[in-house]
Amino acid sequence: MAFHMVKFIEKKRDGGEHSPEEIALFIKKFTAGEIPDYQTAAWAMAVFFQGMTTEEIRHLTLEMARSGEMLDLHDVAPFIVDKHSSGGVGDKVTLALGPVVASLGLPFGKLSGRALAHTGGTLDKLESIPGLNVNLTVEQIKAQLREIGIVIAGQTKNLAPADGRLYALRDATGTVPSIPLIASSIMSKKIAGGADAIVLDVKVGTGAFMKNVQDAVKLARLMIDTGADLGKRMAAFITNMNQPLGNAVGNALEVREAIDTLRGRGPADFRNLVVALAAEMVLLADKAESRAEARSMAAAQLDNGEALEKFREVIVAQGGNPAAVDNPANLPAASFQEPLLSPKSGYLARVDALTIGSSELILGGAREKKGEPIDHAVGVVLHKKVGDRVEEGEPLMTIHANDRQRLKEAKEFLAGAYSFSDEPVAPPPLIYELVLSERKS
Repeated sequence: MAFHMVKFIEKKRDGGEHSPEEIALFIKKFTAGEIPDYQTAAWAMAVFFQGMTTEEIRHLTLEMARSGEMLDLHDVAPFIVDKHSSGGVGDKVTLALGPVVASLGLPFGKLSGRALAHTGGTLDKLESIPGLNVNLTVEQIKAQLREIGIVIAGQTKNLAPADGRLYALRDATGTVPSIPLIASSIMSKKIAGGADAIVLDVKVGTGAFMKNVQDAVKLARLMIDTGADLGKRMAAFITNMNQPLGNAVGNALEVREAIDTLRGRGPADFRNLVVALAAEMVLLADKAESRAEARSMAAAQLDNGEALEKFREVIVAQGGNPAAVDNPANLPAASFQEPLLSPKSGYLARVDALTIGSSELILGGAREKKGEPIDHAVGVVLHKKVGDRVEEGEPLMTIHANDRQRLKEAKEFLAGAYSFSDEPVAPPPLIYELVLSERKS
């Protein structure tokens, strides 16, 4: 069929529904560079206002996945699990989750991204470990998955390239918050990544792209139904990102906290989320009879040392120094550590994730544009969270910095992350909802 981009734009502008053939031709021509950026941007804005049907989203997802290499990992393992987080502050879940499920005999294949703006990136955290390589070829990914049952690496350039180009345009034209385009962006990479079961962690709150639970559930439903339609076993958690996850925010600091958690310690909220996500993977893989049994299995791996040993195997396999597991002194450390003291006594009513995540830009631990260098040592460690009682002059957090001027600026900025109450404040929920697929995969 003939394809006319102007008519394609006009159809969506007027609320029409694209056919599978139209979407396939659009992605083919867009990937080949045959459609000007301004026309694609106009179409993305039309989608932003008019939305897409579930059928359109499914076909857009599949065609973006097919725009590059589609990994088939079944020559390595019969069933592979993966997870995706929609992005947050202090979100080091993959570092503990992967070793937990892999130590239970479930192959875990994760292609991750880097930090951008206030949200952290798994690859940057891993690169805090001296020598560790995240840039693996497809052959290396398969070999490691076959040998130790887990790999956490960067996305290859050939994985869903249409999504990469489209996201860059969306980022530059104000259309990132489109729920259909977020869903297809995330799921195209997951479909191309070759996993059989995918657990999603959809963050909601000030430090997340989704600002309310209703929109987060809508996004989760779109993604899990799209995945199920394409043969994947799916589940999604809606989780709180109004305050950071765990206590550590910053690359090397988060690695330390993940290792603490793999030792059976670590902050309760972080541990609980890792256990919940791991348990859902166990259920999707039919390795437990009930959610309670699955959670017990996951928790045991954090307490018996097997998940920690699996993390050590990942470090060794990817060329890193395993001494980082045994001694935090082998991880990057900041030159200056200074507390932020509470200006008053009371109960913490707000510990704003967006403000704390944004402080990483001031300290140099995050990037505003892709490709910018970052300082792996800097960040903050929280000592108090929402609901905790604090006294005037008590440390709210410790700021880790390598530059005194940056430290001063960050300290002034971070004071705005806190609000206080004279009355007790209930700690917020960690998990708002578990969304399960209503379709058979």
